[in-house]
Amino acid sequence: MRKIMASLDIGDHTIKLVVGEIVKGKLNVLACVDTLARGIKKGFIVNPESAIEALEEIFKKAEDQIGLSVRKVIVSVPSNGIECFLSEGYTSITNEEKIITSNDIIRSLQSAVYNKIMDNRDLVSILPTKFLVDDSIVSDSPLSMHAEKLKVKAVVVTVPKKNITPIVKCLEKINVEVVDVTVGALGDYYEFKNNKNSGEVGAVINIGASKTTVAIFNKGIITNCEVIDIGGDNIDYDLSYVYKINQKDAIMLKETIALADKNIAQVNEAIIVENKNGDKIKINQFNVSEIVMSRLEEILNLAKKQINLLTKKQISYIIVTGGVTEIAEFKNILDYVFKNAILGEVNEIGARHNKYATALGLIKYYDSRLKLRNRDFSIFSIEEQEELSGIHKKVNISENSILGKLFGYFFDN
Repeated sequence: MRKIMASLDIGDHTIKLVVGEIVKGKLNVLACVDTLARGIKKGFIVNPESAIEALEEIFKKAEDQIGLSVRKVIVSVPSNGIECFLSEGYTSITNEEKIITSNDIIRSLQSAVYNKIMDNRDLVSILPTKFLVDDSIVSDSPLSMHAEKLKVKAVVVTVPKKNITPIVKCLEKINVEVVDVTVGALGDYYEFKNNKNSGEVGAVINIGASKTTVAIFNKGIITNCEVIDIGGDNIDYDLSYVYKINQKDAIMLKETIALADKNIAQVNEAIIVENKNGDKIKINQFNVSEIVMSRLEEILNLAKKQINLLTKKQISYIIVTGGVTEIAEFKNILDYVFKNAILGEVNEIGARHNKYATALGLIKYYDSRLKLRNRDFSIFSIEEQEELSGIHKKVNISENSILGKLFGYFFDN
């Protein structure tokens, strides 16, 4: 079975949908689309009717790209009010061979969250830190090991139900099944995960349109996360206010002429726009960049302060990504504020823009959860996979059960 998955990142400015296939541990992008968000504020559904229209639009765009309807997705939900806590669970190995199966792993994880989540909250992830086989042998992947008992130590991640329910309901209205929900910070981390940072303590920052998310990871496990209500929109408001122009022109200035570093901006490079009074005004690159740089410096310093509030541990890496980091010369302001931070740049062919970091990483995250269970999964049936490949012969296949939400609402029995 081909491992084809889809992820949906609902942002304030745009909604992103990525369909990708995992081949030999690498993500190949099959479809990558976005559309302007409507009915959404700071990642929350505020107008279901408008949000449903935007969602229908983006799924239609994906279908136009690959020729198949996407009806199953992994979804990122707002991190506001996130809580991460340590927990333990265990299960007895009951099969005659006393060999740990994927079902045993799931039962141990179920035990770790049983009766530990408040009624007004929902589980978005359970991240095992280690497994103990018969209370003595420590393993990251105990599958197929001999044992009488399996114990797990894990970080449980929850958010308020209000972060999830409206999104799921809107997707149900358009006949799209949510197979997993999680927070965007996990997607950001998995997009830039490597052998080095998976063993260290670090921070991942995503600067979006209306908010900036700061998350702390310890050996690949999220331990804390905070949302700061400031982002790229604030730059647009600044430009709009200073030059008395509409927001559309402010965005155009930010994306076409502004630099994140005023020190290399040119006074003689300019653009003419019409202000709200109908007057033609000439705006040079230096002046625009000065405004942009000032706001970016504020955002990064707020994120820097938040890192210090979220952890007292020594930070080994800081990764900064998100759509706002596409502003020209962003690396310069990043170096100025953090000195040693990494600009997380998306490199997948077909999705080379940092606004897709979360959606791409969500697929990698979900694949890692499947590997833990030794399961395969695809949003498309085998017949649909053959159609995607241009194969049109008849095949006989057994009926496969659809995996429910991996570590969220539902567990396989």
